[in-house]
Amino acid sequence: MNIIWHKKSRQYHLYNDKISYIMGISPVGELGGIYFGKRIHDKEEFSYADYRFALPNVTVDPDTESYSRELNRQEYPSFGTGDFGAAAFEVEQSNGSRISSFTYKSHSIFKGKTPLNGLPATYAGEDEAMTLEVTLEDDVAKMTLVLSYTIFDKYPVVARHAVFRNNGTETVKLTRALSMCLDLPDRDYRWMQFSGAWARERIPQEKELSAGSVMIESKRGVSSANQNPFVIIKRPGTDDFSGDAFGFSFVYSGNFLAQAECDTFGRTRILMGINPERFGWPLEKGEEFETPEVVMAVTGSGLNDLSQTYHSLYNNNLVRGKWKNRPRPVLINNWEATFMDFTEERILSIAEKAKEAGVELFVLDDGWFGERNDDYAGLGDWIENPDKLPQGMKGLARKMNAMGLKFGFWIEPEMVNPDSNLFRRHPDWALQTPGRKASLGRHQLVLDYSREEVVDYVFDMLKKVISDAPISYIKWDMNRSLTEVYSAELPPQKQGMVYHKYVLGVYRLYEKLRAEFPEILFESCSSGGNRFDAGMLYYAPQAWCSDNTDAIDRIKIQYGTSYGYPISSIGAHVSAVPNQQTGRNVSITTRANVAYFGAFGYELDLNHITDEEFEEVKRQIEFMKENRELFQFGRFYRLRSPFEADQAAWIVVSEDGKRAILALYCMRSNVNMLPGFLKLAGLKEDALYTLKGEEYYGDELMNLGVPVGRLAADGFAIGRDFVSYVEVLEAK
Repeated sequence: MNIIWHKKSRQYHLYNDKISYIMGISPVGELGGIYFGKRIHDKEEFSYADYRFALPNVTVDPDTESYSRELNRQEYPSFGTGDFGAAAFEVEQSNGSRISSFTYKSHSIFKGKTPLNGLPATYAGEDEAMTLEVTLEDDVAKMTLVLSYTIFDKYPVVARHAVFRNNGTETVKLTRALSMCLDLPDRDYRWMQFSGAWARERIPQEKELSAGSVMIESKRGVSSANQNPFVIIKRPGTDDFSGDAFGFSFVYSGNFLAQAECDTFGRTRILMGINPERFGWPLEKGEEFETPEVVMAVTGSGLNDLSQTYHSLYNNNLVRGKWKNRPRPVLINNWEATFMDFTEERILSIAEKAKEAGVELFVLDDGWFGERNDDYAGLGDWIENPDKLPQGMKGLARKMNAMGLKFGFWIEPEMVNPDSNLFRRHPDWALQTPGRKASLGRHQLVLDYSREEVVDYVFDMLKKVISDAPISYIKWDMNRSLTEVYSAELPPQKQGMVYHKYVLGVYRLYEKLRAEFPEILFESCSSGGNRFDAGMLYYAPQAWCSDNTDAIDRIKIQYGTSYGYPISSIGAHVSAVPNQQTGRNVSITTRANVAYFGAFGYELDLNHITDEEFEEVKRQIEFMKENRELFQFGRFYRLRSPFEADQAAWIVVSEDGKRAILALYCMRSNVNMLPGFLKLAGLKEDALYTLKGEEYYGDELMNLGVPVGRLAADGFAIGRDFVSYVEVLEAK
């Protein structure tokens, strides 16, 4: 990897073995884009990529009369000085003007990567990455803008963010501060987003780009189950195994905007960052604002390759602490077994049976605190309920440990019920607009995490519970979107800060808890998949993928999630049937065959299954323990999409290609049809693999494929719905 500054041409070339990113100082002193893609040779200048002429009805800079911001690619454009595309930022100055022109002043190039202030971000040592920081200034607004670019040694990735600083004496306000802009020279792309809602999250959707804009966003205060802050643009014909594509992943957990704008000259502009809706950030003299990070990746080898880049980068350079690249414990959660109606005796009976099956960790879900017997009361009162836990969390945790189980519990620390002691003492600590009714979600309000004293109060309550007991795991839930977003602490001119300050408060509480309890495994959760984003992975290495635990629906949800997030981050459990969300009955074999590909566990009372099913559970847990490192950290390939056929398939392969686990699922059977062939991926071409007792060469399995009908003794996918097949392939 290297970053070269060509002083004569005033151009930068960031490159590693896989990619090049080239940009330079434009004739008007601003930063302009030139190229992002496959590695190309370095040379002194690439000025031929600029357009130094004017088209009819195009504005030009008065000093050059041949340079147009509208025609040339911009790195971080503003609106109002000749670029009529979507802006990356906007600054409202004291005289009401929103015109900006940040021009080059200096730059620095250094090894490694500096952390962001109070924000999650990828990290790297001096031998893993290099960073370029370009400093630009607006002499009229008396502001500095620093654009940061990090290129990694091993990955086809550039990480970007921006920092604004007010050097003047008058207050300015950021009304738009996105994290990146990428201008591309044509628009021959398809846009790919991951949309849905509660219980049907991250479903891939595609559309062709044409003149105009395509965008997704969240205005919910969380990244949301409706739209995920990860998008792909790809060339027509690009699939999982071949073709060009770019990925854009926002390392942030709040409101966001992702947009592709195609102009009438045939180019494409990609922007991503904090949603400008209801955003306004005043900067007093000397104050700074730092945007969250966007991780841009590029591939010429298809979408599986792009996904594997994000999987590896995030496992190695985003997840931190004890659980980085560490296989997750097999757990059981009592939620679908008991909901909030439980006693310690009932919990211990579930735990004893789980321990007999081989489970390693018991998780106590909602209902253990305050007057919490239903959704209407107790949130905010993080004190054990003595009727349910006579000896407190400490007593229950020690009993779990005595039987050989680790122990963890559920929290929802960002919420408060109106029927709670916390709300009665501090009603102003909830987000509410003066004089107006507050909307409820799950009968609860949202605490104002833009206020430090609120975060500190919750931390102190949780610290006491955790410190008193041997706790190994915390499930952090968040069950509603933000409404009536107003902070009683902030003056009117600063209410536009609340959404972002709220997210910073969430991050601050996570950081305080992680620092105090570094051994704990955190799992983020937000009504399942409502906050499944890269920002959360910086604090919690796994996330509850969806409240929908139906195995057939989960095939689609986990398939979509795999495009941008590591398999190790996907919380996936075997739950009870009929399924709580869909009413569907699926065999315990298929339920496990889906859940294996993630952070594996159970969501049921093992006392209430048949003896045959219990023996199957014991075999499942043994199988998962033997293979969980491969399941969670191997190279994952999507083989057959559940959105394009009645079958789905994927495979996970070890780094050396000698070991793999194949999974095939039938969502709907087809009558009187040949089952066809399934082509595998990621294997060693010359290696000989054993599959169903027969030997196949790797190139044979990947190019000819294996007959689907041979994969199960009962004739897979012929006449039966909801059947599945999982097998380990070993190379000789």
